[in-house]
Amino acid sequence: MTTEPELKTLLGWYGQMWTIRYFEDNAIASFRQGLFTGSTHPCIGQEAIAVGAAAALEPADQVLATYRGHGHAIAKGLEPRSLMAELLCKETGCCGGRGGSMHLCGVDKGFMGTNAIVAAHIPIAAGVALANQLKRNGRVVVVFFGDGATCEGAFFETLNMAVLWKIPLVLVCENNGFAISVPTRTAIPIENISQRADGFGLPGVTVDGNDPALVHGAVAEAVARARRGEGPTLIECKTVRWERHSAISAGKYANEEEAMKWKKADPIPRLEKVLLARGATEAQLQALREKAKAVNDEALAFAIASESPKPATVGDFVYA
Repeated sequence: MTTEPELKTLLGWYGQMWTIRYFEDNAIASFRQGLFTGSTHPCIGQEAIAVGAAAALEPADQVLATYRGHGHAIAKGLEPRSLMAELLCKETGCCGGRGGSMHLCGVDKGFMGTNAIVAAHIPIAAGVALANQLKRNGRVVVVFFGDGATCEGAFFETLNMAVLWKIPLVLVCENNGFAISVPTRTAIPIENISQRADGFGLPGVTVDGNDPALVHGAVAEAVARARRGEGPTLIECKTVRWERHSAISAGKYANEEEAMKWKKADPIPRLEKVLLARGATEAQLQALREKAKAVNDEALAFAIASESPKPATVGDFVYA
């Protein structure tokens, strides 16, 4: 049974969610300006999941995420300036400019990386959790993935072994109802993805992913269970994301009404209402918004001004 977060905690979450939102805005704008190539996958509309989940972790706990991992990295403690520099492939980036938008990492913060291949990081997360179990270090691993990943064999194989070995793993599915352009209802024949847990013998929970307090409560319970040695939990967070799959994707919603659903469910104004009802002032919220924007504007300026990796360093970081 979890308690209602304190106002100070909720204000902190609100600031983090705006930091992620402004980061994604700058990432999209930078891509459109040609400041980096490839692609980028924004998590606008899903900020509550990363923030609520990360708040349930200890600093030493570890996180893995998909190519849509900017928000998770920020929530786990990585600085927007090192992340933006990485997006722009600069030497000051968190991976020295080698990773770009889809391959971020910050091991010192327990952020073990993002992965561009759907579901490929799920068994990697299980391996990290198994290592923690063998080392008896008390760390828990949380792995984030989309609804499409739950149709991949790697997901099912991980569930099977994770339950058999009772590894300290929490699996968080961010279900926005679409796998690029394929509606979840046409690909998965059950109402809730959390029901997939039933066949493997682990708990499956579905929560409103646009409420950071609900996400936090579910993840906190799952983390505590994992830390007690009772094994993994599957958590489905239902959400509605901004319309694009990626900055270059043609995967759109069928109509304008579908595309704008995320605005009606946007977790940020929803949290604002809660904060104001709990006694926060508009001046407090404005200050947090301004701080989040300033941090990200400075991060973008820092990234633009940073140098690209030197050709002579092409062999760096290849071997441990």
